[in-house]
Amino acid sequence: MADGLLGPAEIRELAARLGVAPTKKLGQNFLHDPNTIRRIVAAAALRPDDVALEVGPGLGSLTLGLAAAVRHVHAVEIDPVLAAALPATVTAAHLTVHAADALRVTGDRFDPAPTALVANLPYNVAVPVVLHLLAELPTLRSGLVMVQKEVADRLVAGPGSKVYGVPSVKLAWYAQAKSAGKVPPAVFWPVPNVDSGLVAFTRREPPTGAERADVFRVIDAAFAQRRKTLRAALAGWAGGPGKAEDVLVAAGISPQVRGEMLTVEEFVAIAAAAKTSGYGGKLSPSGAQPEEVDS
Repeated sequence: MADGLLGPAEIRELAARLGVAPTKKLGQNFLHDPNTIRRIVAAAALRPDDVALEVGPGLGSLTLGLAAAVRHVHAVEIDPVLAAALPATVTAAHLTVHAADALRVTGDRFDPAPTALVANLPYNVAVPVVLHLLAELPTLRSGLVMVQKEVADRLVAGPGSKVYGVPSVKLAWYAQAKSAGKVPPAVFWPVPNVDSGLVAFTRREPPTGAERADVFRVIDAAFAQRRKTLRAALAGWAGGPGKAEDVLVAAGISPQVRGEMLTVEEFVAIAAAAKTSGYGGKLSPSGAQPEEVDS
């Protein structure tokens, strides 16, 4: 164990003692490289008075690094065996373990209130977890999350990018995001077959002019059929292509562009114009779902 951090041997020994085998269902890939832990903690730019929120602490490798850097750590772990074992690995008095699903936690659970999200997120729920926590925890001022590299690229993409989509725009509602580097598969056990990426974000004031729920409905509708022009993609949401065109013109946006070209502020303008005109509000009756939202 280097500097109190878990290495490959300690991770495997601890897992064996607990009878834990990483499961694909829970997206478990345990981080076992102390240098990567130090890199994550440093990139998160944590302050001594920060309260860190970690999702999926697993065997506690990142938790140990966080506990040494902040005044309190909240660790949310869905696996009851791992949640019960974590306090024995991280013996800090300023650690609170929550045996819970991160997609269901609410702000009133945490005392003191978290100020920074720092986590190696399970690949299969990374985007929903980040968006849920930003919505539920207005005290989160920043974050650094490790996700699948493909997902990291989507989260930080800007308008016009081939990977710009629902995750990109919805994260932009809450925060400014940027890439903080790549993480190789070899630092995990078991070794995943993809690279990971670090995404850093800083919360900002959300755009004004429309409610978040209304804006997110526009975003979902626009990317459910991303290859279509907005006039066509928003037809089901607005109540017909003609009504969609009216809303877009009122918002100052060409009906012939695609959703992948718009900033979050332009989606706000569409939602605001729809409210003024009385159009919009539901996804297409076909039941089409927005792409990219779950990964």
